[in-house]
Amino acid sequence: VPKKCQKAREHFGTVRTQLESLKTKFPADQYYRFHEHWRFVLQRLVFLAAFLVYLESETLVTREAVAEILGIEADRERGFHLDIEDYLSGVLTLASELARLAVNSVTAGDYSRPLRISTFINELDSGFRLLNLKNDSLRKRYDGLKYDVKKIEEVVYDLSIRGLNKEATVGAGGEK
Repeated sequence: VPKKCQKAREHFGTVRTQLESLKTKFPADQYYRFHEHWRFVLQRLVFLAAFLVYLESETLVTREAVAEILGIEADRERGFHLDIEDYLSGVLTLASELARLAVNSVTAGDYSRPLRISTFINELDSGFRLLNLKNDSLRKRYDGLKYDVKKIEEVVYDLSIRGLNKEATVGAGGEK
């Protein structure tokens, strides 16, 4: 995993170059006029950066750190920036991918990773519950998070029932 993460970080150099070129194509004060043209790509790049940081350190990347990885600004006033909604959408995509990783980890014989993913996703869900999201695309993406939480909980439950993870078994009230 560390070698793959290093290779991925190298690819972000190309991304920075492309975004630097994009910044010069429109006036800085008209960011939102053209925002729909690159919104999906930025959300996907946020996801990739967040996934990379999660694989390296099992932590949530900050918006400022993602902006630094992408070579763009975090503050709106400074021109081409990482919009907060794009950041949050990318983080929600991370949650879906981590649900898949939990299942694949069990298949690969790594029974402790789903527990760590479960803790991370539950904390992420708690944070999103604090937000007052309007009825828009971000709210719909957040509504999908509960299914990711459920999927991961099922994996952890199966591990504890089968006794494949000592921590899961003790956490469920059983003994090994």
